[in-house]
Amino acid sequence: MVIHLCGSGDFQRVYRAGKRYEGIYLTVFVLRNALANHRFGVTASRKAIGKAVDRNLAKRLLRETFRNTGMQLESLEGKYDWVLNARRSLLTRSQDRNAEFQAIVASVAAREKNQSEVDSGIV
Repeated sequence: MVIHLCGSGDFQRVYRAGKRYEGIYLTVFVLRNALANHRFGVTASRKAIGKAVDRNLAKRLLRETFRNTGMQLESLEGKYDWVLNARRSLLTRSQDRNAEFQAIVASVAAREKNQSEVDSGIV
């Protein structure tokens, strides 16, 4: 079940308090939530993408990328709020987009593991 971020307040909270991950095709903001599911939101600004038809395509591509990464997301210990921001280069290569987002999810998992080790006193 996919739950979307609703309203600008949710987006602003993730932007302010979340961790930022930069990529060639997208920028991802991630913030841990206390819910039972991941939530996500997608943005494609006029400044970054341009025409409305391109922005709509970029948002569809990002939603598909998030959907394709579902198994990897479920392997995370915690649940997160995700905001995916499209970049102009997103419209060029689709396979690289999926690999880049999977690498970001792996970074979140590594950060999560390091944080749990610090909390338990292992490090």
